Formats: sequence, C-alpha cells, structure tokens
Amino acid sequence: MLSLAAGQRRAGSWLSRGVSAAEAAELRARLRAVRHTVLVLSGKGGVGKSTFSALLAHGLAADETKQVALLDIDICGPSIPKMMGLEGEQVHQSGSGWSPVYVEENLGVMSVGFLLSSPDDAVIWRGPKKNGLIKQFLRDVDWGEVDYLIVDTPPGTSDEHLSIVQYLSATHIDGAVIVTTPQEVSLQDVRKEINFCRKVKLPIIGVVENMSGFVCPKCKNESQIFPPTTGGAEKMCQNLNVSLLGKVPLDPQIGKSCDRGQSFLAEAPESPATLSYRNIIQSESENHCANESPRFRALLQYAKGLNRLVLLCHK
Repeated sequence: MLSLAAGQRRAGSWLSRGVSAAEAAELRARLRAVRHTVLVLSGKGGVGKSTFSALLAHGLAADETKQVALLDIDICGPSIPKMMGLEGEQVHQSGSGWSPVYVEENLGVMSVGFLLSSPDDAVIWRGPKKNGLIKQFLRDVDWGEVDYLIVDTPPGTSDEHLSIVQYLSATHIDGAVIVTTPQEVSLQDVRKEINFCRKVKLPIIGVVENMSGFVCPKCKNESQIFPPTTGGAEKMCQNLNVSLLGKVPLDPQIGKSCDRGQSFLAEAPESPATLSYRNIIQSESENHCANESPRFRALLQYAKGLNRLVLLCHK
C-alpha cells in the first residue's frame, strides 16, 4: 500500500543520489560564472510569488554594473514573460547555446513561455519531461557572466522543486525566499514549504508577507483586507525560527504594472508597497549584516540594488 511517508522517503533518496559526476561537471561548467542563486518559493498559488521575483529582478538590474538573470521554472503556468513585457518573444539558438530574452542589457529572462506558439497553449507534461526542461535551462542556456540568478518556482513542493535543488546542488544555491499572505490557509502551506527546505538542506533566507493590509492612497489609513486570524507570517516565523523579511501592502497599481510588463517600483515610487521593499532591505541589514553567513551577505548585496532603485525613483 502506498503511503505519504514512503513517498517522502523515495523523494529524499532520489535527492541524495544527486546528479551523475558527468552531469555535475557539465552544470558547473555552464554555471561557473553565476555568482549568486536565489529561489523564490510559495506554498500556495496566487500569493504574489512571481510578482516578487519580477520586482526583485528589476531592482537588482537597476545597478547597471550587475548582470541579472530571471529563470521561470513554473512550467505549467509561466507568467514571467507577461510580467516582464516579453510576451511573444522567442528564444534563439547560438553557437554557445540558447540565448536568454533581454529586458535590458543587464537583465535576461528564460521561460517555457518563450517556447510556446501561443500564450494560451497548455503545457501538459509529466514530471520527467518537466525535469528535463529544467536541466536544459541550466545546462544549455548561455547565461554568461551573471551576478544574480533569480529562480521563480511553481507553488508548492513538486518535481520542479526537487529538480532545481538537485541540479543546483551540483553548483551552489544561496537560499530561498518564501512568499505568503496573512491568511492561515496560506500559512499552513508555507509551513510545509519550510519543512521541505529543511529536508533538502535548502537555506531559508526569509519570508515575505504579501497583501498585508491596504493603505489608502488618499487618506493613508490602513485597512486589513485579509486579517491574520492566527497571527500572520510574523507569528509563524517566530514559532519556526525563520526570518520575516517584511510585509508588503496591497496596491492596485501592482497588477496594472504587471499586465503592462512594466516595473511597479519605477512606476509608483511613492507607493506604500514600494516603501515596504525598502523596509525589507533595512530589516535584513539590521538582522544579518554583522554576523550571518556569506549567503546572507550575498542577499544584502543584491538587496542594496533594490534599495538603489527605490532611491533613484524618489529623486
């Protein structure tokens, strides 16, 4: 009889086997020029994970001296091409591999969305085919010299997550940022996501609570659209000993910017949501700058890039 525990043991066994020596060498060769890699996770869909990934990539790329790559491995629901204003673009083959699609000279994107004949095409693939494409993205894309590789993952814990952790373990992963909303129905899945990270030894950079209240743009009063019935992400992080990076309020402009493929941070520099990103950066600096591992110091470096974008927008 099948059991969940047996399935988890098989997943752990599969991960522990790792990739072959030849595959590991191949991945290291291709990704040797990628300095930092961060996964963006969520326990449930619709919490703003891809939006966070897109804004983080825009923020990092605001520093023109840094090369940023955004990899979308949400194979069945790729939304990054739309959010980055790249819908309808195609991947081109060069002598050195697949070429990413560029938003700016220093911001490249790769997604299965670029391989579809229409954005409405459904991707109906089983796990092995998804895993093969993820491996191909890492092995065959000519990423070049990249300071930050941001990986937008599907919600939950599935084949895609096991694959990306396994393949990147052959090189390096700085850690994961987990996005949630204040409701318990979202938090209960985040707890599973945290347990997943701990099982596969994926460092957790911290949690971001998205859609955390709504600040009226006129009167500046804050309303709780989704009141946290069990204490929200803050209480959960305290209980699980995980860093809360910050809370981002709702702003209707975020959805409009994403639909247009524009950076919300650049379009709405005065928004409370934009300012929340600054608070996330400041909080991370206070909590981890002095005594955390190189992974956290790496996070601070790219967080400063996001902060610079916000400051530029205010000038």
